[in-house]
Amino acid sequence: MAAAIETAVLAQSSAPSAPPSSPVVSQPATAAPAVEMRAAPVSEASGASIIANAALPRDLSPWGMFLNADIVVKIVMVGLVFASLVTWTVWLAKNLELWKASRNGRSALAVLNEARSLAEANGRLGKSDETVARLLRTAVHEVQMSPHPDPEALKERISWLLERVEASSSRRIGRGMGLLASIGATAPFVGLFGTVWGIMNSFIGISNAHTTNLAVVAPGIAEALLATALGLFAAIPAVVIYNVFSRAIGGYRALLADGSALVMRLVSRDCERVSSAQISRAAAE
Repeated sequence: MAAAIETAVLAQSSAPSAPPSSPVVSQPATAAPAVEMRAAPVSEASGASIIANAALPRDLSPWGMFLNADIVVKIVMVGLVFASLVTWTVWLAKNLELWKASRNGRSALAVLNEARSLAEANGRLGKSDETVARLLRTAVHEVQMSPHPDPEALKERISWLLERVEASSSRRIGRGMGLLASIGATAPFVGLFGTVWGIMNSFIGISNAHTTNLAVVAPGIAEALLATALGLFAAIPAVVIYNVFSRAIGGYRALLADGSALVMRLVSRDCERVSSAQISRAAAE
C-alpha cells in the first residue's frame, strides 16, 4: 500500500511539469511570423518612396516639353510650326495681292464703262499692267491684225483670246491656295502621328520602369498631346484662310468676266460703226 501511495504522489508531481515545457517550445514559432509581418510593410513603403523620388515630373511648360521630347516628336513639332508660319505668310501676301488686283480692276471697269470705243479705252488704259487692261489690249491687237474682218468671226476670235487671258489670270491669282489646302488637310494627321509616337514611348517607359506611377508617364503623354495641339494650331487657320480666299478669288474672277463683257461691247460697237460706214459709202456710190 505504501508503494502504491508513493507512485500516485510521483504521478501527480510529474503532471504539472509537462505544461511549462510546451509553451517554451511553441513560443518561438508564433513570434517569427510577427517579425516577418512587420518587415514587409517597411520595405514596401521604402520602395514607393524611392519610385516617387526617382520619377518626379519634369518641366511641363511648352518649351520644356519640346526640349525633353523624343527626336521624332521634335521633328513633327518643328514641321507643324513651320507650316503655321507658311500659312500666315501666304495669308499676308495673298491678301495684299487680292486687294491690289481688285482695286485696279474696279478702276479699269469704270473706264471701260465710260469709253465709247476701243481706241478711247486703249488711250486711257493702254499703259496699265492690270488684267482688265490686258483684256483690252488683246482685243485691240486682234482688231489691228484683222484689217478687213468679218464682224462675227472677229468677235469669236476675240472671245477666245479673252477666255485664255482670264484663265491665265485666274491661275496666277490662285497661287498658294493648293499649299493652304494641303496644310489644312494634313496637319492634324501629322500631329496625330507625333501623339501616337509619344504615347508609344510612354508605354515603353512604363515597361522599363516596372511601375504604373503617373509621374513616370505624365511627361511623355503631355509631350504627345502638345504635338496634337500644334497640328490643330496649323490646320485650323489654314482651312479658314483657304475658304476666305476662295470667296475672294471667285469675286475677282467675276470682275474679270465683267471686263471681258465690256470689251466685247466696245468691239461690237466698233464693228457696227465699220458696217455703217461701209453701207454709207456703198449708198453714196
